[in-house]
Amino acid sequence: MKLSFRLPWRGPAESSPVSANTVSDTKGAVGAGGLSLIASEAPAHWTGRSYGALAREGFMRNPVAHRTVRLVAEAAAAIPWLAYEDGRELTDHPVLALIARPNPRMGGPDFLEALYGHLLLSGNAYVEPLALGGRPAELHLLRPDRVSVVTGADGWPEAYDYRADTGRRRIAVGRDGEGLLHLKLFHPLDDQTGFPPLAAAQVALDLHNASGRWNKALLDNSARPSGALVYQPKEGGNLSADQYERLKQELDEGYSGPMRAGRPLLLEGGLDWKSMGLSPKDMDFVEARNGAARDIALAFGVPPMLLGIPGDNTYANYQEANRAFYRLTVLPLVTRTAARFSAFLSGLYLRPLNLVPDLDQVAGLSAERDALWARVGAADFLSEEEKREAVGY
Repeated sequence: MKLSFRLPWRGPAESSPVSANTVSDTKGAVGAGGLSLIASEAPAHWTGRSYGALAREGFMRNPVAHRTVRLVAEAAAAIPWLAYEDGRELTDHPVLALIARPNPRMGGPDFLEALYGHLLLSGNAYVEPLALGGRPAELHLLRPDRVSVVTGADGWPEAYDYRADTGRRRIAVGRDGEGLLHLKLFHPLDDQTGFPPLAAAQVALDLHNASGRWNKALLDNSARPSGALVYQPKEGGNLSADQYERLKQELDEGYSGPMRAGRPLLLEGGLDWKSMGLSPKDMDFVEARNGAARDIALAFGVPPMLLGIPGDNTYANYQEANRAFYRLTVLPLVTRTAARFSAFLSGLYLRPLNLVPDLDQVAGLSAERDALWARVGAADFLSEEEKREAVGY
């Protein structure tokens, strides 16, 4: 007779309990009056792609996703905007004051950081203006999971439904889109909503989180992989119900948990320990976590070395990675956001406005700016006015 069972008996380390009634790959034979543990392969469980699921499992529970979102959002929110009208820079305009203080509860960087965070975690961001005297006085962000698009018979949005607690209100959309500013990232299969970058890294996110939970459960189980106790006495026979329960209790109370790590296992006659799991070394645990972290960073367009992921972290490479981060990730995001605000606010102010990021204030591009000024300054064939125009003044 052969009897085997997994460790631990209960607790967080037991993710997919296996019963003797499971019909799957059978290891060992079941003899007359015998019992064998039948193992099965459980299907993988994936995080949902809703805003709430990605926010909880990614931003709130995964350090790589949390830092990546904050890095992109904070860097983008720190870039100031310039306002132009008919090619002339506006130094004193209500739109600049509105962006600097969108509402009494938020400053400009706070507002933009939350807006970029919504885009990265949801693929959508919703801005509702509050007008006083026919002019926009405040800008407010609406949480993406509380907003739904109402489409008309022609397939275009005609209104937005906003739900908060038990309340619900409908925000109509005007001919030029006024009423609510909807920013979204490209979605290949949806005409009305955007696709979040974190959803593209869903597999890597779940792998990174699962490896952390597995490691914690392994430490709680004396830092040993799971195994089985096999009872197969020479003279045959079965364990009685009392012996079975006593053995489970002794193992659970005497050998499980970090405080009992390294304690030798005392086996009575007929008992043998068989390891049934892979060790962290066999699983290449550290490299698997680093690979998942790189995939998460890749989905957001952040060089891994900026997040402290092991790699070739020399100073020159770090400087180039930081410049590539601003050029390839931050600036495109800020530029497209400023363009959407330009069109939206132009309709509210009834005058054409052009909002652009002030690249001279981006510290990550200082090397490029210094090189440009040096080249233009050395150009003797240009006048002072032409040099100023060449560098953006």
